[in-house]
Amino acid sequence: MTRLTITRPDDWHLHLRDGEMLKAVLPHSASWAGRAIIMPNLVPPVVTGNDASAYRARIEQALPDGYDFTPLMVLYLTQQSDPADIRAAHEKGVIQAVKLYPAGATTNSASGVKDIDAVMPVLEMMAECGIPLLVHGEVTHDSVDIFDREAVFIDTVLTPLRERLPSLRIVMEHITTEQAATYVAAADSNLAATITPHHLIINRNAILAGGIKPHYYCLPVAKRETHRLALVKAATSGNEKFFLGTDSAPHTDPLKLQACGCAGVFNAPNTLACLAQVFEQENALDKLEGFASMNGPRFYGLGVNETHITLIRHDTPQPAPAPIETVDGQVTVFDPLMEIYWTIDS
Repeated sequence: MTRLTITRPDDWHLHLRDGEMLKAVLPHSASWAGRAIIMPNLVPPVVTGNDASAYRARIEQALPDGYDFTPLMVLYLTQQSDPADIRAAHEKGVIQAVKLYPAGATTNSASGVKDIDAVMPVLEMMAECGIPLLVHGEVTHDSVDIFDREAVFIDTVLTPLRERLPSLRIVMEHITTEQAATYVAAADSNLAATITPHHLIINRNAILAGGIKPHYYCLPVAKRETHRLALVKAATSGNEKFFLGTDSAPHTDPLKLQACGCAGVFNAPNTLACLAQVFEQENALDKLEGFASMNGPRFYGLGVNETHITLIRHDTPQPAPAPIETVDGQVTVFDPLMEIYWTIDS
């Protein structure tokens, strides 16, 4: 196969940042994604409906002419969140979902939730109104090893929450473990999961073997090879509960390459090429459209995009994307550590 045409994909987990960084990275997602769920962990975070409206306006203003891209806004759940404000924002179409960050779990998560019981009034309202909860599925206790935090979250937070509010629709975002893939696959239709392109490709050796490589450091951190293989199996299975969320998270190189470097992988420029390579290797190119373009809209109750995108499979490996330049410095693009033969037909 040399050409593959699919329904235009969406990105169900995207960091666009703000200001000059927003302007620099937005075109790299808008060039292929029709819509994207926009993460709200700015400083300060996007907490209210008015915050979300203002952030959406900044994204729309930063979008260059000629791009057809719709940002789907999300509110950042805090222990002070107002259920009435969230309900009103959802009813007005301002927001698509609400994001649960355990406090301290990842970039700009200091305002996150420390006690799940403290936000139960919000979660009960969301279950009643059908507002999806997006979860960063890790506990943050010092006593729990960083490689075990996702599995412990499932046992101690997610399962009790789903038992308490079975009608709450939940997306377990950027899953990284075999436990999560198995758990989601076995769950009812109110639970789904996003998977990133980099977690389909790298394991923890990419970060640690042969020297520390900060550009592969993300949260949740990549796990053992057995977990990566489980994610690949889930993504290429055709199971409607799994869909694409890139978790593309740009940081300038000076912020990545320091003693306490930032967590995040910037993969927006080569997401589809990397996905096509992975799915081709698994003899599952016929499943790529479902994962990238169909399953996400189905879970969110939205129609699929009406336009299409064509991927081309070349006979020779294609050049890796160059770093992008921003006002604040260079941003390195994800290197998949393997030859990529696919590009988007321009």
